[in-house]
Amino acid sequence: MSLWSRISDAISALAAGEGLSSVFEKLRTPPDRTVGFTIAVIALGAKMAKADGQVTRDEVAAFREVFHIPKTEEQNAARVFNLARTDVAGYDQYAQRIKAMYGDDTAPLCDLMEGLFHIALADGVYHPGEDAFLQDVATIFGFDERRFSRIRAQFVTDADRDPYDVLGVDPDMPLAQIREAWRAQVRDTHPDRLIARGVPEEAVKVAEKRLVAINRAWEQISEARAA
Repeated sequence: MSLWSRISDAISALAAGEGLSSVFEKLRTPPDRTVGFTIAVIALGAKMAKADGQVTRDEVAAFREVFHIPKTEEQNAARVFNLARTDVAGYDQYAQRIKAMYGDDTAPLCDLMEGLFHIALADGVYHPGEDAFLQDVATIFGFDERRFSRIRAQFVTDADRDPYDVLGVDPDMPLAQIREAWRAQVRDTHPDRLIARGVPEEAVKVAEKRLVAINRAWEQISEARAA
């Protein structure tokens, strides 16, 4: 059974009245975690697309960039998106269930946030409603303001892009330790790592901007220290 067919079955259970807790309880372990991750991006992305008051073609196209949908699965994907968009459950309920599914493992939640930012910025505008939506989701995920700011700086061009914040290190750390933190983040962004923690192969593109941002941050810090 394809990923999209499995997702469609899960969403159908929600549409038929099965509770979020019950559906996500079945998706705690690989490979079903990929289904849970994808449902979360679909549901939160579909609801966030309305945060600025309208759903644009750019946002729909961005969703297709996050998830590479083969032509044979377009019908399933469209059904999933429409069901998630019209589901009566609020976005906070989806955020809480996906948080419960991953527990203290915040890496997949960071991947998910990056996918949502990719969709939010698709139309070239970062609307205050989208920012409030994403901040609320980040809070539910347990992210502090610094971590949220790090993710936002990867996508929002006018955000404060402090290279130390991007790498999650302190400015007074020795360069060798900062280098190790940078290398660890590069390793953590490898597609194999993403897939191992439940990110579908169709969605590994969500980490591309993170890799660009952390490499740029390391370049800025190392160049500044050498000056």
